[in-house]
Amino acid sequence: MNKRNTQQRRHLIMTELQQHGEVSVEQLAERFQTSEVTIRKDLTVLEEAGLLLRRYGGAVLVPQDFVTDSSLEQVSKRKIAIAKAAASLIKDHYRIIIDSGRTTAALLPELAHKQGLVVMTNSLAVANALRELENEPTLLMTGGSWDSQSESFQGQLAEQVLRAYDFDQLFIGADGLDLARGTTTYNELYSLSRVMAEVAREVIVMVESDKLGRKIHNLELPWQAIKVLVTDTGLAKADAAMIEQQGVSVIRAEAD
Repeated sequence: MNKRNTQQRRHLIMTELQQHGEVSVEQLAERFQTSEVTIRKDLTVLEEAGLLLRRYGGAVLVPQDFVTDSSLEQVSKRKIAIAKAAASLIKDHYRIIIDSGRTTAALLPELAHKQGLVVMTNSLAVANALRELENEPTLLMTGGSWDSQSESFQGQLAEQVLRAYDFDQLFIGADGLDLARGTTTYNELYSLSRVMAEVAREVIVMVESDKLGRKIHNLELPWQAIKVLVTDTGLAKADAAMIEQQGVSVIRAEAD
């Protein structure tokens, strides 16, 4: 489906939401004669725009007081600023890994002017977005076992596929930042993240500053495994300095 039809479909999804207050992935896929993967991608894009809230199997309309809350717009601006700063680190013909996640997904439009990229991902949403880019990066998928919580492929098969390649960079998000330890995650399935880091020459973590200080038990990547942290100016300079003492370069991107 071309980009014009994609926008039309998303407009009709919002019309459906406004009429009924909620939608299901299965029903939308049947109505528009497309895959559930495509519908999930649509819902993700609309959620990023602050128009709906994802729920298991579908989505609900964002309450009006949420829509008018300026904090939603600010979050979106932070993600875009982080994505632009991270994209500036990518050179033409690089081989990169993009992990699943909303912050890393914001990187994808910034790749439109990069030439000759090879991109590995474990995310169907990322893969579908890459297919829409006119510069057509070479796309590689990890395969593996589907994890509905992270909406990504995980497991030993995915790890084996990753180990068959080498990459210039890994772009990965995080649920939390621990000044003493590194990045943390709610997800119990984090071994794939560590394999991604092992096979990449540079590990770039993309995370918003409000993730600092969250009390999350699972350590995903220690600071020793991370080359660059790209965040926003909400991260205090003192905290950035503490992270840099771990040997990590910190970029504090300023939102427009």
